[in-house]
Parts: sequence; C-alpha cells; structure tokens
Amino acid sequence: MQQIFITGISTEVGKTIASAIITESLEADYWKPIQAGDLDNSDSHKVADLITNSKSKIHQSSYELQTPMSPHAAADIDGIRIDTQKIVAPLTENHLVIEGAGGLLVPLNEDDTILDIIMPNYKVIVVSRHYLGSINHTLLTVNWLKQKGYDVSLLFSGDEHPTTEQIILHKTGVPLIGRIDEEAIFNKVVIQKYAEKFRGSLLSL
Repeated sequence: MQQIFITGISTEVGKTIASAIITESLEADYWKPIQAGDLDNSDSHKVADLITNSKSKIHQSSYELQTPMSPHAAADIDGIRIDTQKIVAPLTENHLVIEGAGGLLVPLNEDDTILDIIMPNYKVIVVSRHYLGSINHTLLTVNWLKQKGYDVSLLFSGDEHPTTEQIILHKTGVPLIGRIDEEAIFNKVVIQKYAEKFRGSLLSL
C-alpha cells in the first residue's frame, strides 16, 4: 500500500483539493497531521465533503491548533510545543494520503520543520501553482526532496503556463501526475473527474 505525502511550494497552492482528488482516486485514507486554524471547517472536513467512495477513512490530526498561522507560532499561542515523536501515522491497511501544512520548511518548533515528518518510505507529490517566483520555489522544493532521497512527483494546479511547466519538468526530471485546472467550483463531480483522470499515474508511482 502506498503512503503519499502532499506538499506544496507555498501556502494556498491547492494541496487540499489535490489531496481530495488523490484520496478519491485511490479510495485511500486521509490524514492531516497538523491542522492550524479553521477547526470547524478543517482540511479533513473539506476532503470528507468532496469524496464519494465508501472505503476512505479520515483520520484525526495529531495536532489541532486554534490559530491559522505557522504551526510553531500557533502552538505557542495554544501554550504547547509540537513534538514530532507524537506525530505517528495512523495504522491502516489502505493507501494513505498525508497532507502537509504550507511548504517543506514550515517550522513545527525551534528545531523541526514539515520535512522532518515526511518518512523515508513516503512518496511525495509536490503541488505547484504558477505565480511570479513559482519556478524558483518549485525547483528548490523538488530538488531538496530529491537530495534527501525521496521519490518525488509533480502536480500542477491552476491555469496552464506551458513555458513554466516545461522548464520545471526539464530541470527536475520528475514524473508529472497532471494538472488541476482553474475550475469554477470544486465539488464531488469535479473531484471524481480528476480522480479518474489521474488514477493511472497514481497507481504507477
């Protein structure tokens, strides 16, 4: 069974929509280790509302923080320190989709970052969205993961930018899952459409 970690080149690049699509595609379980803010409408809630299969299970986050900001700061406001030893993947016999928070080097405490909770056996999918500076952010993210020995793939999010996508794929040399277009709305029907579209690429990871 695959354990797939979804990270992004920045915040607000489409990780949660990507996570819902991949969860639906593989009928996988979903786990968001750290949720900061929006606890009444968390990423776990959003994924649960977007998938239609009956096999997926949504696992509880290890840390649920009150404030929508960097986890280390949100934890400080809550009067706690995030301990990475307490971030343990749920036991499941199913595929598991794991959604990170922000980018790779988002701090969890004074020492650890998101990168420190990505286990060596995880497949990593990097969600890249086009903006000024996104090429640099994508290359830094993918190449850092490759240097650390991870199995990395790319997923583009948003409107197509061929020159941007071509240079990123050329310079990283990693597989492309596909692109999630700029849809008017993301609902269960749209999620199912992409789930079917990406299934072959995801199963071949």
